[in-house]
Amino acid sequence: MTSSPSSPPRRAVVTGAARGIGLAIATQLAHDGLNVLAVDRDADLMQTEARRLRSEGLSVQGAGLDVRDRSAVASLFSTLPAIDVVVNNAGLSSPLLAFRELDAQRLRDMMDVNLRGSFIVAQEAVRRMPEGGRVVQIASRGYLGGAGAAHYVSSKAGVVGLVRAMAIELRWRGITVNAVAPGMVDTRMLDGYAPHMRRTLEQREPTGAAASPQTIADAVSFLASPQAALCNGQVLFVDGGKCVGMPPL
Repeated sequence: MTSSPSSPPRRAVVTGAARGIGLAIATQLAHDGLNVLAVDRDADLMQTEARRLRSEGLSVQGAGLDVRDRSAVASLFSTLPAIDVVVNNAGLSSPLLAFRELDAQRLRDMMDVNLRGSFIVAQEAVRRMPEGGRVVQIASRGYLGGAGAAHYVSSKAGVVGLVRAMAIELRWRGITVNAVAPGMVDTRMLDGYAPHMRRTLEQREPTGAAASPQTIADAVSFLASPQAALCNGQVLFVDGGKCVGMPPL
C-alpha cells in the first residue's frame, strides 16, 4: 500500500501516537510509505519514539499536541502542505464506574477528549485534505454498550455518529471517513486491572487473549489506503467477532 514512484508520498497525521495503538499505527503507515506526523500530549516521549523510528529509516516526525486545543491543532496543521490521512487515536479511558456514581465532570472529561478532540482534529485536517483523503477514527467495541462505562460508551458512540455524518458530507469531495472499533487490546490501559481480572476479561475474548496493537494498525492501514476508496461511513470491528455475540458456555 505504498505510493507510486511517480507521485509524492502521502502525508498522515496520527494522534495519541506516543505508545500503544497510536504508535503501532504511526509505524505501520510509515512502513506503507507515508510521511507521518505523530502527535501526543506527552511531547517528550513522542519525540523519543519519532527519533527511534527515523533511525530505522522511517519518515516520522513527532510533536506535542493536546487535541482539545483548536488553536494549537490549527497552528500545527498550517505548517503542512496537505494532509492526506488523519487518524484520530487519542483517547481517554477510566476505571469502571456504576452509572449511579457517575458525575457530570467525568462525563465532560471523557467527551472532551474522545469526541470533541476527534471533531477538532478531523475538522482542521479536512480543511487541508485533497480529494482522495482518508479520515480514520478509532472507536471501540464498547460503543455497543457495557456496564460501568456509560461515559466511555457515550463518547465512543458519539465518535461513530460523527463518522457517519462526516462520511455523507465529504463523499462528494472523494474523502472517506471510517472507524476502527477494537475489542480488548494489549496496551497500558489494561495495567489498571488486577491480574485475575485481566485473565477473566481475556477469557471472554473469542481468541482468549487481548489483541496486539499491530492488529489495529493493520486495519487502519487498509482504510487509509487508496484500495479502500469504496469503504465509507463504516465501522470495522477488530475483536474476533465478539461484537456479534458470544456462544453459550
